[in-house]
Amino acid sequence: MARGTPDGAASADAVADARTALLLLADGRFPAGGHAHSGGAEAAVVDGRIRDAATLADFCRGRLHTQGLVAAALAAAATAGGDLLALDEACDARTPSAALREVSRRLGRQLMRAARTAWPDPALDRLAAARPRGAHQPVVLGATARAAGLGPADAAHAAAYDSAGSPATAVVRLLGLDPFDAAAVLARLAPEIDQVAREAARHAVRAVAEGETALLPAASAPILDIAAQAHAARPVRLFAS
Repeated sequence: MARGTPDGAASADAVADARTALLLLADGRFPAGGHAHSGGAEAAVVDGRIRDAATLADFCRGRLHTQGLVAAALAAAATAGGDLLALDEACDARTPSAALREVSRRLGRQLMRAARTAWPDPALDRLAAARPRGAHQPVVLGATARAAGLGPADAAHAAAYDSAGSPATAVVRLLGLDPFDAAAVLARLAPEIDQVAREAARHAVRAVAEGETALLPAASAPILDIAAQAHAARPVRLFAS
């Protein structure tokens, strides 16, 4: 929902503008650096945990309900007006893997560059100045969504979708998987993506209202954390993560 309208009721034109911004943020062609990352799919392919469309679906589902839920809640909280630096620290606490922390900040830095060009905003400038090496990607995503006139549910949807969409796109290149099969995986996961986004937004709004980041989800995915550390040490990789 676009901001700046009475009681949250936006005009039809404002809603259209916001929805276009959401599509742009979720578009893989938006220059946010995601094309160089597989969301852990490359490590899973190397380990044999992703072999075909069925195992890709299992991987995406697991990532969606763990890292995806956490990222969606952090993004939604940033869009809802939460303290961005506190949320950045909360993301640090929810990312035990040093490799994934580095990746998240690298992606956040790239997204920040694109966001400040597309939607100039003082809050983005302040966050960039406070975190010159990059704030975590979900926090930057939420701040970007707010600058673009989107609401917490929109930011949560973008983050939740990306948690499944990035691995699905990467596996087309990694395994030569039929793109139609990869698209079908995401289509069948759509109800769960919507569910996770709604849950994340609900947690985020409450956390921001109470000023307590501890109320945000802290779901863990130990296999993804361990695999990310191993992947970062591999001398030959197609994707950075």
